[in-house]
Amino acid sequence: MIDFLLEYKSPLTFILEMLAAVTGLVLYGKYKYHYAKYFIWFIVYLFICDSLGGYYKNLIRNDGVLSFLEGTVFVKNYWWFTIFWKIGAILFFAFYYNKILQKYYFRRIAKISGSVFFIFSIFHVIMNLEDYFKTFLPAISIFGAIVIFIVTVLYFIELLQSERILTFYKSLNFYITFTIFIWWLMVTPLVFYDIYMSNLDNSFIFLRTRIYLFGNLFMYSMFVFALIFCKPEKETLIDFTK
Repeated sequence: MIDFLLEYKSPLTFILEMLAAVTGLVLYGKYKYHYAKYFIWFIVYLFICDSLGGYYKNLIRNDGVLSFLEGTVFVKNYWWFTIFWKIGAILFFAFYYNKILQKYYFRRIAKISGSVFFIFSIFHVIMNLEDYFKTFLPAISIFGAIVIFIVTVLYFIELLQSERILTFYKSLNFYITFTIFIWWLMVTPLVFYDIYMSNLDNSFIFLRTRIYLFGNLFMYSMFVFALIFCKPEKETLIDFTK
């Protein structure tokens, strides 16, 4: 079974991404008056951007329409995934939790964390422009994981302190938070060992592939389940500045 999943990891991940996006679009009417609609837009964005990430194989290689990029820094897609996932996903979740958190100071922390991360990422890319096209930048990955852990922990604290804890299992936001917390907890440690990728260490590459594969299968499966199973939540904001 594991060998089958590893052999067909790319099409399986693609199918689950597409399933999550299609599920969100089909059920959009269910969530369109709630903040969850932003999450549906996000998973559609993930599907589109991840599909475009294979531009080398589909558009450059073998005299594709973008074959003139052959031999340039754009042959590798590190820059693309850094923009849309390493940076883009973090900014989305900072924005999303700024919307769904009810406590004013928690929302401020989410907003400030996202803003600081964005400014840091821009300057870090500029200062490491050559590496930006050759590999993932560990500092951005680590800082991004910190932002994710901050906003998810704030959500869990708020949930534990409210009556919503009694019906947490019906909450879409709970499943989103639980899923991204586990996913980033799984993949973030890999950043510290990416040197083995550049050294073509087959054992590490195999381990990394398995972690990302099962992490992605878990994440998109949970998204599909949550969108179908959950109901929109009543959303209120508590402003403690008044």
